[in-house]
Amino acid sequence: MARTETREMGHEKEQETAGDELRRPEPPALPWTVRLQLFALVTAVDLVQRGDGTVNRFLFSLADRQSAAAARPDAHGVRSGDVTVDAARGLWARVFSPASSGAVESPPLPVVVYFHGGGFALLTAASSQYDALCRRLCRELRAVVVSVNYRLAPEHRYPAAYDDGMDVLRHLGTVGLPADVAAAVPVDLTRCFLVGDSAGGNIAHHVAHRWAAATTSSSRRVRLAGVVLLQPFFGGEERTEAELRLDGVGPVVSMARADWCWRAFLPEGADRDHPAAHVTGESAELAEAFPPAMVVVGGYDTLQDWQRRYAGMLRRKGKAVQVVEYPAAIHSFYVFPELADSGELIKEMKAFMERNAPPKYC
Repeated sequence: MARTETREMGHEKEQETAGDELRRPEPPALPWTVRLQLFALVTAVDLVQRGDGTVNRFLFSLADRQSAAAARPDAHGVRSGDVTVDAARGLWARVFSPASSGAVESPPLPVVVYFHGGGFALLTAASSQYDALCRRLCRELRAVVVSVNYRLAPEHRYPAAYDDGMDVLRHLGTVGLPADVAAAVPVDLTRCFLVGDSAGGNIAHHVAHRWAAATTSSSRRVRLAGVVLLQPFFGGEERTEAELRLDGVGPVVSMARADWCWRAFLPEGADRDHPAAHVTGESAELAEAFPPAMVVVGGYDTLQDWQRRYAGMLRRKGKAVQVVEYPAAIHSFYVFPELADSGELIKEMKAFMERNAPPKYC
């Protein structure tokens, strides 16, 4: 499928389409297997998001198929194990690693810390689609992947998810990876990449900002080499052109569902211009050492204007940013390996990680 890569942008693309009088496209052409999964997901989300801002956890558990960690390597040589970071608050992570490095003198592997999507309120690191995605990232990126099971809203509002992300990085910097992983494969914590999709992309940004501003011993040991935001969940009180044009056309994210998620996550009484959501303006805080970023945009994603504005903000503040656009991509396309753009994305991520490796690896 067609893919475009944009390096110079701000509001330009959004302004060009604004004059098209909100021409609504036809729904995207998708394989029936993807359509069926999307229908099941969206139906479950609409059923469990209560009007009072709470989640019917029991009902969602019936639709959210979980995958157990597997110490035995799969057919591709990837194994996984769960690591407790803070038992008191139920914070843990699932670590995916190759069974062995495959060579006696193989170079250390990078570490990818992954934050799953779900509107801050749904899904887990054990949800089957994220277990499968992280296994794929481990295999194809040749990296150890640490998938964070952060606390969910509305039971745990802002800034709980950001705090959890920071504490997982601190755990890596002080305790390190599990002994069995460290014994099997060498890793390099100076090549740590934060990756997140949708709400997880929002978390990845805020954790990267906080970590880049930190000056602790653990922050010096874990060096952020880059951050990859897959269709990150940003917003504001304004309704953008893409939100109006694609509402009800692009699957998964509608304005109503997005608004519900912001109400569940943000402090009570806050609107969508809260700094956690609205990070695209000149007033957005950004640490001086914020790492290079890759921002992935889908043509059928209602959030795309906010994502382009975010990349523009990074560039205006002098940060390295690469924007990769998939014009036919729906929100969450990366969890469907049968979609061609999903495979292209993995290649782009691998290239981004190689470009941003420390000089000793170049």
